[in-house]
Amino acid sequence: MPPPSSTPPTPTRRSPPPSRPPRAPGNRTPVPTPRTDEGRTAITPWRLRRNPLRRRTDLFQAWLGLVLLPTVLAAAPVAAYLAADAAHRHYTHTADRHTQIRRHTTAVLVQDAPRHPEPGSAEEKNTRYPAEVRFTDAGGRTRNATTDVPPGLRAGSTVHVWADAHGGIHGPPLTPDQIRSRTMGWAILAALSVIALGSAGYGTVTLVVHRRNLAAWATAWSGTAPRWTTPK
Repeated sequence: MPPPSSTPPTPTRRSPPPSRPPRAPGNRTPVPTPRTDEGRTAITPWRLRRNPLRRRTDLFQAWLGLVLLPTVLAAAPVAAYLAADAAHRHYTHTADRHTQIRRHTTAVLVQDAPRHPEPGSAEEKNTRYPAEVRFTDAGGRTRNATTDVPPGLRAGSTVHVWADAHGGIHGPPLTPDQIRSRTMGWAILAALSVIALGSAGYGTVTLVVHRRNLAAWATAWSGTAPRWTTPK
């Protein structure tokens, strides 16, 4: 029997793992963006995603919102422009007509105007009381009418009024600032009306679809419930 060898066995060396390139401090591994089965990002509206629980009504409601939103956003400024144009032409024509048929003249108070209970106050400056006045119309005839005058005026005091050919006293014609203000009001009202109509239409359709979903769910559950509730 040969004597045992005194030479120790040679250890097997493992190859070192491949070195990784050093990363700069602070860098992080980018997180991939989650995508659906069709390659769309996860931010896609859930009603448009393809999944087993999606109903046809969900798809209809999603497309209705996508179509209705840009339609309302496009129709609102158009409605505002059309309303503003019509209002501006109307008020401009009205102001021109009133300027032609009304005459700015001087009238004399026939009786004393009532006094304000707080003389000298800020409220007195903005208060007007009806009082009878006398003026001469465009035909030279003397007319009596009632108009609003500041408080405390004595009989015989003069005030300026706008009178028509029939002896009636009216307010002054609209100024450019008043025309502009009313035009802007109608434009804003038209834009808000379009938005309100769009919202109301979408809300009504959503309510109808929701009730239809509940009815379909009740019908489906009526056929499924016995298998879950009936004892075997």
